[in-house]
Amino acid sequence: MPTVHPTIVPIDTPTLGDRSYLAHDGRVALVVDPQRDIDRVLAVAYAAGVRITHVFETHIHNDYLTGGYALAEVTGAAYHVNADDPVAFDRVPVRDGDLIAVGPDMRVRVLATPGHTFTHLSYVLEHKTDGVWITVGVFTGGSLLHGAVGRPDLLGARHARALAAHQHASAHRLARLPDAARVLPTHGFGSFCAATQSAADASTIGAERITNPALTTVDTETFIAELLAGLDAWPAYYARMAPANTDGPGPSELAMPRRADAAAIRQAVDAGEWVIDLRHRVAFAAGHVAGTINVGLDGSFATYLGWIVPADATLTLLAETPAQILEARRELSRIGVDPAAQATGGIEALAGNRPLRSHPRAGFADLAQVSHHRPVVVLDVRRDLEYAAGHLSGAVHIPVHELRDRLAEVPDGEVWVHCAAGYRASIAASMLAAAGRRVVHVDDDFENAVHQPDGSVFEPAVVEVAGMAGTGEAIR
Repeated sequence: MPTVHPTIVPIDTPTLGDRSYLAHDGRVALVVDPQRDIDRVLAVAYAAGVRITHVFETHIHNDYLTGGYALAEVTGAAYHVNADDPVAFDRVPVRDGDLIAVGPDMRVRVLATPGHTFTHLSYVLEHKTDGVWITVGVFTGGSLLHGAVGRPDLLGARHARALAAHQHASAHRLARLPDAARVLPTHGFGSFCAATQSAADASTIGAERITNPALTTVDTETFIAELLAGLDAWPAYYARMAPANTDGPGPSELAMPRRADAAAIRQAVDAGEWVIDLRHRVAFAAGHVAGTINVGLDGSFATYLGWIVPADATLTLLAETPAQILEARRELSRIGVDPAAQATGGIEALAGNRPLRSHPRAGFADLAQVSHHRPVVVLDVRRDLEYAAGHLSGAVHIPVHELRDRLAEVPDGEVWVHCAAGYRASIAASMLAAAGRRVVHVDDDFENAVHQPDGSVFEPAVVEVAGMAGTGEAIR
């Protein structure tokens, strides 16, 4: 029988910026870091005609609920988790140096790569060709990413320095693998688990050795200082993920939540519950049910909803179609959020024929013009590092994830709210409108605050910090 080289299939979750993997030899398969909605993984295995025999967890995840435990239960696969992780379920414990056979010509070698967590592991995929074991790639989880490393502060600030030092050492350990070995991380595609973002979709050890700051910065202290200085806030729901993952979460709940009519929607709003409008921000601004919050499905929906909505909130979702509700339900299941109710259809019907609320949308050129004629409040809802890289003179800065608790800090008057590209500004504008404030949603790229279409500089909004590097972002 001819040798069949392993096929590696990435399974992307772009709204969380994460990636899982299924690798197979045409007969059996291993899975690395599966998300909670395991039907996606099972579909890939079915399409390839392979049987999943091994599931590997690189670390106890902070940004999503794992599907590893549920997948192993469904398939009968061996579930490999670090022996030192204090989990509450049965697993096959693994440690640095272990070799796990996955079929006759495919195996996994375990490497300890602490840094993202203290017990982080990477898995080297090896394939036997003509009797010789060849390194195909390495599943690096939150260790060595494409052009970056996983952030070291998710276990708390007191551990960040030590974990940053571990990240540097682990990256250099991984760099000893062959140049052609593929680097296959879980994070780094927009995930807040990455210390910085890269546009790269694929990489090798050889490429990372040349370009990754963890490998080009030889001095450990310099690397630690630069890594820690580049860290910004991470989503609030992260604090709930690791404890849930140590318990072994079950598969996603993907059924349609109960239906809410217009009266129930109004009752939920009046009771102070969270009623989330999933429509695009343009449609929301044009007309919405009073008191609802816009977190559009077109952006990083689960990340920002999980960031702004309290863990114990009762959640109702509004959308145009049932398919959009089911999409949102899937997204939220990955972070352990279960909506209580849903409603679909035209926004007028969902409002129960009560008057809709609306607010204007504008660009930075409009802000420049209006600023010459009357005073307005400019609210910047980007994160701290974005604001520090460059901001509008006189703007009030409250990151969107802090706005719920800091609404009283927004000065009186008409509020023009902006972010980097419009998505977060819509969330913030809806929160302000629900609180009774008069808002204008600046739905525009922040670059346009400085570089106007005619090449002129936006005088009323001088960028106070020189340079625009870092104002853009993968997740907006």
